[in-house]
Amino acid sequence: MKNTLKVLRAEREWSQADLAEKLGVSRQTVNAIETEKYDPSLPLAFKIAELFESKIEEIFIPESRK
Repeated sequence: MKNTLKVLRAEREWSQADLAEKLGVSRQTVNAIETEKYDPSLPLAFKIAELFESKIEEIFIPESRK
């Protein structure tokens, strides 16, 4: 699944560690999501969307919509 997490994080000048702390996950989890090696759970996706004041579908784009 494609995502815009790295861009959103960079716009706020947050490190991966900063974002991880805000989400209550490890920096490695943030890295894995950003590099598309891991798709977040639905609760984590909602948490990310809420943090960035966006809809889930604005951050996470299914492969079929590329």
